[in-house]
Amino acid sequence: MERWDLRRLAWRAHNPEILSSSEEGRAIVLDLPAGKMLQDHQVHEGAWITVIDGAITVEDHAGELVQAEAGVLVYLPPRERHEVRALSDARVLLLLTPWPGPGHPGTMTLEEKADVRSRAAERAD
Repeated sequence: MERWDLRRLAWRAHNPEILSSSEEGRAIVLDLPAGKMLQDHQVHEGAWITVIDGAITVEDHAGELVQAEAGVLVYLPPRERHEVRALSDARVLLLLTPWPGPGHPGTMTLEEKADVRSRAAERAD
C-alpha cells in the first residue's frame, strides 16, 4: 500500500510529478497556474483527470467544454484530442490507463521506432 496527500505536495508549476507507474496505469500530479494550459493534445491511454484544488476547463475535439472544480473527475477515452486550461491556480491528478497504452512509443520495438522516425523525416523533407 502507498499513500500520497495530494493537497500537501509542494507547488511545482508546469513540473509534473509521477507518483506511480505500472502496467495498470500511471498517476501524475500537475500544477497549472491560472490562465495556463495543456494545449490541444492526445494520449494513447484513457485519461482520468481529477481536480484536487482550483478550477479548470477541459475541451474535447468536438468543442464540448466541461468546467471542473476540486472534487470533479473527467474521463477522456484513449486518443481523444483535448485541451486543459486552468481558470485559477489548479492542481490536477492525471491517471493514464493502461500504461503505456496501445501505440505508445514505449510499447514499440526498436525496429518500429526506427520506422516511425524514418517516416517522420520523410514528411519533414
